Amino acid sequence: MKSIAALHDVVTPWSEGLEPSGADLEAIEVELPLILAERDLLDAEIMTLDRTPTEVDVQRIRRACRRVLAARAALENRAAHLPSSGGAA
Repeated sequence: MKSIAALHDVVTPWSEGLEPSGADLEAIEVELPLILAERDLLDAEIMTLDRTPTEVDVQRIRRACRRVLAARAALENRAAHLPSSGGAA
């Protein structure tokens, strides 16, 4: 009996392009404070899904929201102060 598996190419061949580039890693590092703040907000919201939120829960969610907004503002301010890479004529 002849095996047909050896006659086919791998569906997804391994490529060096699958690893994140240095620019990708730099972008993740720049956005990391926002990512962590959003994770903390999600954690605070998940804790209250199956019960009535207590005052401490409400404060935790409010504090996490403020951290998300501050991280977004910092990221936007950073982007506003960077020189644009494209040239519009």
